[in-house]
Amino acid sequence: MDRLTRESGMRHGKATALAGVAAAALLVSACSAGTGVPGGAVGGDDAGGGSAAATAETVFRVAFNQPENHPQFIAMQAMGERLAERTDGRYGIEVYPNETLGAQRETIELVQSGTLDMSMVASPLLENFNPDFVAFNLPFTFDSQDHQRQVTNDPAIVSELYSSLDDQNIHVLAGFHGGIRSMYNPRGPITTPADLAGMKVRVIESDTNIEMIRLLGGSGTPMGMGEVYTALQSGVIDGAENNELTYFNSKHSEVAPYYSYTRHLMLPDYLIINPAVLEGMPPEDRAIFTEEVRTAVEEEGQLWKSEISTVTQAAKDAGAQFNEVDTAAFAAAIRPLVEQKLTSDVARRIHEQARAAATAG
Repeated sequence: MDRLTRESGMRHGKATALAGVAAAALLVSACSAGTGVPGGAVGGDDAGGGSAAATAETVFRVAFNQPENHPQFIAMQAMGERLAERTDGRYGIEVYPNETLGAQRETIELVQSGTLDMSMVASPLLENFNPDFVAFNLPFTFDSQDHQRQVTNDPAIVSELYSSLDDQNIHVLAGFHGGIRSMYNPRGPITTPADLAGMKVRVIESDTNIEMIRLLGGSGTPMGMGEVYTALQSGVIDGAENNELTYFNSKHSEVAPYYSYTRHLMLPDYLIINPAVLEGMPPEDRAIFTEEVRTAVEEEGQLWKSEISTVTQAAKDAGAQFNEVDTAAFAAAIRPLVEQKLTSDVARRIHEQARAAATAG
């Protein structure tokens, strides 16, 4: 048996196993989509329940790795209700939070196989399918949340990129705000890259993020969100990087009370779908669905703005310490990453368009 055949068999076996896990989880909640059978709660009372969206004729299952109070979860749940109302109960959405259906990388495979309809995934993961997605994943690409939302949902910039994975059974519907990422750890404040020397820092699984931490003097450690709390607590990793909302809601502030505002990344989160799902919708319902995705993006953005100050204060009240850093030193340390990663004409053009939009704004 040659190497390619062995690798193909391994991938098929893994996909089959993942499909079985997802199917079992879905059966706990409800019968399969399209039966009209009410869905039960998964991960909390807000995860579908007996809502109109969850009792629609066809229920799109969405995998999500954050808790139910996250702006993306709230926006997607509201989208499901509106979709059910506007399609007279033909379509709805049920969101499964807290990695109920697996870590993000696994749920991408489930979407590809058709076991799962949609998933919200961190942008670096799509670099594994098309390296040009790196254009939005580099440090200091976006100047603000509004700048990011504008660029990552501008058809003139993203249409070709978001359709580039259709032949791999992945289509990007929209770019959601994923927060502004900074460093946190259990040891003490980080103020310069030198403070990261030798530290094992959890990152989203992508070569870009691993290289970013290396340039800062640390060691990037890919890990699913569900493993981070225990890894920080046990010392398997020395730190992590994420936004304030995830930091507090995932309780990482309990085991890593030092949050340092490096603000090194503003990664979008992508709502992905199997293209066959879109193709199976009547044109009028597909138009409604597309409109509601855009509305969800805007609603999620407003929720972020109102929640960040709330959770930051809550973390401080619980004992977390927040500190500013030498931003210029961090920017200088990771600047080589931009030239290193923009290796194609497409990626360079998209990155230049993103920066030009900031200038124009």
